[in-house]
Amino acid sequence: MTVKQLRAFLAVARTLNFAEASELVHLSQPALSLAIKKLEQSLGGPLLTRTTRSVALTPEGEALAERGERLLADWDNLEEELHQRFTLQRGKVAIAAMPSFAASLLPPGLLAYRDYYPGVNVEVHDVIAERVVDMVREHRIEVGITFDPGSSEDLRFQPLFEDEFIAVLPADHPYAGAGCIAWGELLKSEFITLQRPSRLRSLIEHRLADRGLSLNVAYEAHQLVTVGRMVVTGLGVGAVPKLCRQQMEELGASCLELTEPRVARRVGIVTRRRDRLSAAAQAFVEVMVQRFQDGTAAERSAFSSTL
Repeated sequence: MTVKQLRAFLAVARTLNFAEASELVHLSQPALSLAIKKLEQSLGGPLLTRTTRSVALTPEGEALAERGERLLADWDNLEEELHQRFTLQRGKVAIAAMPSFAASLLPPGLLAYRDYYPGVNVEVHDVIAERVVDMVREHRIEVGITFDPGSSEDLRFQPLFEDEFIAVLPADHPYAGAGCIAWGELLKSEFITLQRPSRLRSLIEHRLADRGLSLNVAYEAHQLVTVGRMVVTGLGVGAVPKLCRQQMEELGASCLELTEPRVARRVGIVTRRRDRLSAAAQAFVEVMVQRFQDGTAAERSAFSSTL
């Protein structure tokens, strides 16, 4: 049974007149009769009884007419929904972003996306950087925004910008309010950092080891916001990505540029290498890339000031 045959049959069932039904489905009467005949052959029996003066439905025809109307309505609704999804008039996309990005740079990106595609719903998961990668791999989301996860056979990473580490100090620290601080000076205080196997901690340790420096770890935490709270309390000092600066300052910490050596990590979009993105997800990626890489000088300046 084809959709064309079903439409032809339902037109006859509604009108009980082949001439009127032909006009409804834009077929000649011979073509309409042939469509009904083929439908009856495929189903195995008559759906209509016809005389020179009247057309009536058989019991089987009545059953098909009742359920066929619902089936055709579902078909038309599905066809329209998919058309709207492909043309981004409606749809849904699920993304994940590490909290530092989700709280700072993601909202302006979502606003730009809504301006282009107001009918698309966006579901946002703000989770730690490592969890973003896991959610992409587990097919729970289509798009993740996090630090560069490194080379991978199953993931594609598209960089947006490079984020460097800054020092986080208690408000009463001797260096609080200074413009910058060197790593060697920072590490004279007790250090608060993320627990292993954090990729950010590993990055810091490897870069410092190249300079003959090591962390004087006094406290470890699972999330950067906890590191910030410990610092504010006076338990020690820390180093966090610059994306976290606003969050750290809101907690009451003093944030300084870190020098000698400069430690930075790329931030970008993570997707599955072998999967094709939905139209809504692909459009989201394009909007984010455009804002960070192809935007105007004014836009880039706005992002820099946010960082």
